[in-house]
Amino acid sequence: MVIFSVYVVNKAGGLIYQYDNYVPRAEAEKTFSYPLDLVLKHHDEKVVVSFGQRDGIRGIKFIVMADPRQSGIDALLRKIYEIYSDFALKNPFYSLEMPIRCELFDQNLKSALEVAEKAGNFGTGS
Repeated sequence: MVIFSVYVVNKAGGLIYQYDNYVPRAEAEKTFSYPLDLVLKHHDEKVVVSFGQRDGIRGIKFIVMADPRQSGIDALLRKIYEIYSDFALKNPFYSLEMPIRCELFDQNLKSALEVAEKAGNFGTGS
């Protein structure tokens, strides 16, 4: 299963953290002209990308974009919230509503995503 990306949005709606976990390699450069012609396709009556969101403390939102077959997104969101609490909020140099720039947050988030992808789910025991 694949987890594509993780976003953290502050209460004002500003993006304070973005991590692209899975970026497919483009074989050729693509150019776009405006307006873009966007077409949404359904595969087996399902949207291709699933969307998980968790409201955190003080209006912070945690968003995970993953494969629809990925299970345990709610548990993963809880783990991301725990990582945010432990490594961003407890960092004396971090200010609320500001972009998250903490190596320990990055490392722990990456390891949580790896565990979730390998297991296909993210149980409460992880």
